[in-house]
Amino acid sequence: MKVYTTDRIRNVVVLGHGGSGKTSLVEALAYMGGITSRLGSVAEGNTISDFDKEEIKRKFSINTSVVPVIWGDIKLNILDTPGYFDFVGEAEEAASAADAAIIVVSGKNGVEVGTQKAWELCEKYKLPRMFYVSNMDVDNASFRQVVEDLTELYGKKIAPIHLPIRENEQFVGYVNVVKKKGRRYLPKGQKEECPIPSYSEEYLEKYRELLLEAVAETSEDFMDRYFNGEEFSVPEILMALTADVDDGTIVPVTLGSSTQLKGIANLLDDMVQYFPKPNDRKKAGILTKSNEVFEADYDFAKSKSAQIFKTIVDPFIGKYSLIKVCSGVIKNDDALYNVTKETEEKLSKLYVFEGSRTVEVPELHAGDIGAIGKLDAKTGDTLSSKNNPIQYGRPDLPTPYTYKRYYAKNKSDDDKVAQALAKIMQEDLTMKAVNDSENRQTLLYGMGDQHLDIIISKILTKYKIEVELVKPKVAFRETIRKNADVEAKYKKQSGGHGQYGHVKMRFEPAGDLDTPYVFEQEVVGGAVPKNYFPAVEKGIQESVQRGPLAAYPVVGVKAVLYDGSYHPVDSSEMAFKTAAIMAFKKGFMEASPVLLEPISSLKVIVPDKYTGDVMGDLNKRRGRVLGMNPDHKGNQIIEADIPTMELYGYSTTLRAMTGGSGDFSYEFARYEQAPSDIQKKEVEERASKVNNNVE
Repeated sequence: MKVYTTDRIRNVVVLGHGGSGKTSLVEALAYMGGITSRLGSVAEGNTISDFDKEEIKRKFSINTSVVPVIWGDIKLNILDTPGYFDFVGEAEEAASAADAAIIVVSGKNGVEVGTQKAWELCEKYKLPRMFYVSNMDVDNASFRQVVEDLTELYGKKIAPIHLPIRENEQFVGYVNVVKKKGRRYLPKGQKEECPIPSYSEEYLEKYRELLLEAVAETSEDFMDRYFNGEEFSVPEILMALTADVDDGTIVPVTLGSSTQLKGIANLLDDMVQYFPKPNDRKKAGILTKSNEVFEADYDFAKSKSAQIFKTIVDPFIGKYSLIKVCSGVIKNDDALYNVTKETEEKLSKLYVFEGSRTVEVPELHAGDIGAIGKLDAKTGDTLSSKNNPIQYGRPDLPTPYTYKRYYAKNKSDDDKVAQALAKIMQEDLTMKAVNDSENRQTLLYGMGDQHLDIIISKILTKYKIEVELVKPKVAFRETIRKNADVEAKYKKQSGGHGQYGHVKMRFEPAGDLDTPYVFEQEVVGGAVPKNYFPAVEKGIQESVQRGPLAAYPVVGVKAVLYDGSYHPVDSSEMAFKTAAIMAFKKGFMEASPVLLEPISSLKVIVPDKYTGDVMGDLNKRRGRVLGMNPDHKGNQIIEADIPTMELYGYSTTLRAMTGGSGDFSYEFARYEQAPSDIQKKEVEERASKVNNNVE
């Protein structure tokens, strides 16, 4: 592929609700740009950007893919992102590497929750944006309704630049609001001038007036001319619109049919016209040697640097680090210093991705997006010259809160599963595998149930390992509520030296549930020699690891050794340790043992209209609502304490209740006594498993 300089590059992320038509749009852009000679479809599983086996099987995007589209002498790096909420990490990574965004809205389904989340992502990364209303060839598509809904949400900055023309219920053309001209679509993306339909004239005047107001506000001269009733020329309007799109005061709305290639050429023209070059954007890092700010700003003349925004690890094609060049020009024989790992690596080849296909390039200029193969680095790492080490901030990715227990169906595959998950975690920073040794389980965290299911499916498809997901065990604790005074004697005679250990102990609540046990001794007169005290404590130490009630860890117990006896020949450390274990079991069960369950502090953010449903559901889950505060964006922030075990499946329930608009986070708060019915059930289940050695 030809090398493109910074001024001839546009980096555009495609965002929107799942199923709104993002991948179909990217396929149309690739076809118009000449990358593909045949227009693929999501239904047939042959699109350029959805090439993963899971994406083909499920017919929706799971990973971000890069498709460079050449339009004239401009290279548009198109980043196609998933729309489903479980894969928001992919959209975050792509948005962090983009300089502008296209938000796709289905003309049939209208503005959806994913549309609003895409807008919020653009706000977070300060991305200039445009709306593309897709599926305009569908009978019940309504461009006007989409515009009204967007205007209601985002105000006067919403500016339609095209209006649809329909004849005999067919989408046949559009009205250019800037030029006040009608255009009819011809085959192969061509078009011809046509009259403006009478039904469009009212809206044309309305939307054009809004555009002209925005243009007038760009300068005092324009404002004077506007109030004097002077007409702006088309180049003046385009110039002012470009400035307004760049600073976010105007968000154009265009339209088309990706499957019929209608409106695609216009969209390509508009992206080139309105979206900024990389060096129009700011990018700053830290010079690690001096702690000074390094203003890279995608300047090709400055010291070379790049940031890895995504990692691809595949057992067949290998590992690739996708980079965006932040400054300078990176060449395929450069030695680059990884500031994060403090290692230097010699590059062998540079690539650009065309969906799943890699194409070698000799160099990448500032602002361009490419890939490096077999790099010992991870997403977020910074690459620069060793003489001028630079560190850029890492992308801010969401925390995974949904988790399940996982295990290999074939026990001999345990190590292989761990290796496969380690590779997937390099690609996907919104998942993590955790070894919960305390409960003897391995946990897989993700953004939702669908996310976890797809990870397991990937392990089967790519690594040929079957993995099962099941409900995780909850980290209960055991403690006591009363006092007990017990005696335990371990005596064994089997020829020669015997074993003898005798203790009298008191057990009582310690009042501190953060500490497993407190051990004290009050022995007088040498009834138990001092050298056996550590053995007694060791017995307590072992006992609290798996409590007598249901084999959960014990907390908050005070154990006092106050008397006992010993044998001058047969007593030993092991005998006293065993006696202490016997005393603990007996004393614990006599001191009113109870099960403690973990309580989490939960924060739920939902639109006002769903507050009642969410509160009702939290009550069913034994949650205690502590307070509610508005976030001044139309949402309520509900704070509650809730038993951790009741959060299982909460992600799916919350999305179902709120149409995907609800969000939540939680963290461990403390332990509280479990209700008697839950304790009884848990003790019976756990005791049965322990007795049968099933865990």
